[in-house]
Amino acid sequence: MLTDKLKTKVENILNDKIQSTGPVSGGCISDAYKISCQSGKNYFLKLSSNLPEDMFPKEANGLSELKKSDAIRVPGVIYKDASIIILEFIQSLGRSKKFFEDFGRKFAELHKFTSQRFGFFEDNYIGATPQLNIANDSEKDNWINFYFNKRILYQFHLAEKNRYSTEELSDGIKKLENKIQEILSGIEEAPSLLHGDLWSGNFISDEKGNVCLIDPAVYYGHREADLAMTKLFGGFDKKFYDAYKETYPLKDGYKYRENIYKLYHVLNHLNLFGSGYYSQAISLIRYYL
Repeated sequence: MLTDKLKTKVENILNDKIQSTGPVSGGCISDAYKISCQSGKNYFLKLSSNLPEDMFPKEANGLSELKKSDAIRVPGVIYKDASIIILEFIQSLGRSKKFFEDFGRKFAELHKFTSQRFGFFEDNYIGATPQLNIANDSEKDNWINFYFNKRILYQFHLAEKNRYSTEELSDGIKKLENKIQEILSGIEEAPSLLHGDLWSGNFISDEKGNVCLIDPAVYYGHREADLAMTKLFGGFDKKFYDAYKETYPLKDGYKYRENIYKLYHVLNHLNLFGSGYYSQAISLIRYYL
């Protein structure tokens, strides 16, 4: 339940009287509520006293960046600070008949929104883990350097710090570094705007049954990285991929490259949730060795 102090704060922000609040699913790292106000408007509120102070502001920046593409719906940001974020409330109803076809086309259009450099103007978070986006000179124009250093190598160093690394994992990462240029050769494209953390829990259907993206880990990168994440835990219909490829065809060999992109997220899960993800990480590395 919201405290009286927090209710007063939210009412002052919204300039509206709260009539009711109710808990909703908001992920594993924050508490989430639907707020219904006297005006008849509803809002989505997330809060937590245990999150880094910049997490909600950076989530808001990611949503705003996705909105710039005008390709796919995201909830509008009403307010954010170190302790709360208030978003447009989107009533999730049943999916439209062509939900996944439309989703695939819109996701392809999102990826056509590009930047001149890899990364983002700020670091942000992938789940509760810091995600490094500020590229150095050797990474701004080079996807392979950016991806290996800012994604794979960073997660590996976290695994060492968290005592999940072994000689086997360390040796695998070293061998992967020697082969990364070969694995990702010939895929040069302009940096695409990525959701960054797209699994089945990070999209909903809106009031009209159309897709809406939530909880991003935004940066500009290679679009195959976004698509590979969708394959990691399932939940995406074949029609999604068919519509995507029809709208924005992929280069040959993309299926071979999927595992290198899955590795980032599996290493992140290893660091977040423990050794249950270790064998999967090793398996993804061995695929290329």
